[in-house]
Amino acid sequence: MSAPVLFIHGLWLHARSWDGWVERFRSAGYADCSAPGWPGDPETVEEARAHPDAIADHGIDDVVAHFASVIADLPEKPILVGHSFGGMIAQRLLGEDLAAAAIAIDAAQIKGVLPLPLSALKATLPVFKNPANRHRAVSLTAEQFRFAFGNAIPAEESDELFERWTIPAPGKPLFEAAAANFNPHSPAKVDTHNSGRGPLLLIMGGQDHTVPEAVTKATLKQYRHSEAVTDILEFEDRAHSLTIDHGWTDVADACLDWLKKQGL
Repeated sequence: MSAPVLFIHGLWLHARSWDGWVERFRSAGYADCSAPGWPGDPETVEEARAHPDAIADHGIDDVVAHFASVIADLPEKPILVGHSFGGMIAQRLLGEDLAAAAIAIDAAQIKGVLPLPLSALKATLPVFKNPANRHRAVSLTAEQFRFAFGNAIPAEESDELFERWTIPAPGKPLFEAAAANFNPHSPAKVDTHNSGRGPLLLIMGGQDHTVPEAVTKATLKQYRHSEAVTDILEFEDRAHSLTIDHGWTDVADACLDWLKKQGL
C-alpha cells in the first residue's frame, strides 16, 4: 500500500490546477491522492475570484496548521508535493516530521536564503507596491502572470493558463517571507538540520522569474548539516508554470521516478 499524496498549491493558482497530477499519480499506483486548497479557498476558480476576502490575510502559519490538520486525518504520513509557496509549506511540514517525503517545486524562499534576484522582485511587485496588501488578496493581470509564470511558454498558452487557473492570493505570506531573515521567529523558518526526516527533492526551473535557480540552490545549502536525503533537479528550459503548462507531465514523471528510487 503506497503512502497518501498531498499536493499543495502556491500563490495565484487554484488547487484544481493539480487535477492532472492527481490522476497521473493515481495511475502510477498512489491510490490516495488529493489537493486540498489553502484556508478560505473556495471549491472553484470562479468562486475564488468572486470572493477574494475569503482568501485574504492567511499567513504561512495558518497554511501549515491547515495542512497539519489534514495530515492528522490520514492513516499514515503522506508524501507532499508543493509548488512555489506550497513548496515552502511542504518543507516546513517535512522538517516537523509530519510527512514521509516532500517534493518542493520552485519553492518560495525559506528563512536563511539570501539571494533576491531582480526578476523575483518584479514578479512580486503587484503585492509589495502597496503595504496594505499584507491584509488583502491580490490578483495578477494576464501580463503580470506572463512575466511571473509564463515567460518560457508561448504568450497564448500563458494567457490560457491565466484564464483557467488563476485566483487572488493573500499578500501576507510574501510579506512574511520578505522579512524572514530579520525575524528570529519567522514562519518561513524550516528545520533544515533534521537528519531524521524523510527525503526531500528540490526542483527548479532554469528560466523561472519568480523563484530563480539561485534561490533553490541557496535553499539546498541550508540543508548541508542534515544527513537526510536532499536532492536537487533542474529543468533548464522551464519557468514557474512548469506544473501546469504543456510540459507538466515531464516534471510529474521525474517526481514519480525519484519517489521510486526512495522506495516510496
